[in-house]
Amino acid sequence: MQRLSLSQLLSYAMFGFPLAMVALPIYVYVPQFYADRLGMSLSAIGTALLLTRIMDAFIDPFIGAVIDRRPHSRSYAPYIALALPLLIAGFIGLFHPPQLSGNPAFLWFFGTLVVVYAGFSLASIAYQSWGAALTQEPGQRVKLTSVREACGLAGVISTAIIIQFGNVTILSGMLSLSLLITASLLIRHTPRKSGVAGVAHVPLSLRHLFANRSFRALFLVFVVNGIAVAIPATLFLFFTKDRLHLAHLSGVLLLMYFLAAALSMPLWTRLAQRKGEVKAWLLAMLLSVLSFVGVLALGVGDAWAFSVICIFSGMSLGADLALPPALLAGVIHAAGHSDKNEASYFGVWNWASKMNLALAAGLALPALEYLGYVPGIASESGMQALTLAYAALPCLLKLLAAALLWKARLEKV
Repeated sequence: MQRLSLSQLLSYAMFGFPLAMVALPIYVYVPQFYADRLGMSLSAIGTALLLTRIMDAFIDPFIGAVIDRRPHSRSYAPYIALALPLLIAGFIGLFHPPQLSGNPAFLWFFGTLVVVYAGFSLASIAYQSWGAALTQEPGQRVKLTSVREACGLAGVISTAIIIQFGNVTILSGMLSLSLLITASLLIRHTPRKSGVAGVAHVPLSLRHLFANRSFRALFLVFVVNGIAVAIPATLFLFFTKDRLHLAHLSGVLLLMYFLAAALSMPLWTRLAQRKGEVKAWLLAMLLSVLSFVGVLALGVGDAWAFSVICIFSGMSLGADLALPPALLAGVIHAAGHSDKNEASYFGVWNWASKMNLALAAGLALPALEYLGYVPGIASESGMQALTLAYAALPCLLKLLAAALLWKARLEKV
């Protein structure tokens, strides 16, 4: 396919902005939001998050298979359009709950999560599959994923600013408006693959997907690395409030973290084009480990030191966002499945992304509660457990992911 023009690239990439606005509040803010607003326990919140993610184990691959069954001449646009009302209604319901407690609060939380996750799954799988089908040239695919993820990070940064200085009502309005505008640009101006009308694709089964050695290896790296990223994301607000006593700076620190990720995108793109996506990602993993080791030495009020850690760990996040999807596009192309089965791959890929976060919340939060951590209470055992979970465990997982990536030998995809 011809190289994408700047206007085509931006028309595609800008839809990543509102998708990220959906993701950040759910992954980072929602545990503390429901704990504070409705008085839900960490165990109940973690259970709801884990159950909804397990449901995605069935939903996401199914969505991918449905999209891959579309006629060859049909674009991904109808699936994007179908996802919009689910995203908007689910998000508004999730962050504007009625005053409930006990089981009704749990059911409201669980139900609105299901709706917003369904919309997010449908939109994300169609959107990422569309991007993977646009180009198979390595330099172009890294550029495409980097610009897309940079737009996503702009959405994350905007969300952090709104939450810090505004409220969830403003956030809901901004999300709804940006979803409608960017979806319109995406559908109207992003190129569509031409094909033979009426000819349908045949989706790949899980057995066929995981028979691909390169996909199997990349998937394992992605899961381990993803859990390493998800654990501190889930615990960030608890750590800044109870361990560092910096709750008043949490929005600013998140802003620094995501801004560093966005500004590092050109660096990782250039490095990937010169040294390869694998080597660039390995370097980012090591940078993350070196950053988080410093967390173990932090004490109450260490704002400047934690700011530096947020900046360098944010830079590593830039690579985590840009490079894995580019590697996956290469795996799809090497397997001969470009413009045929992207949605099958991204259905499983998106499920893994969600399970990473679900495992972080569903296992880490109850485990911390079991080890004596109670939000708002600074006991010695609780603070020690929180620090080890926030920093030490992710470092070990990052090192494991780096070893698996080195062993995978994915340089040729």
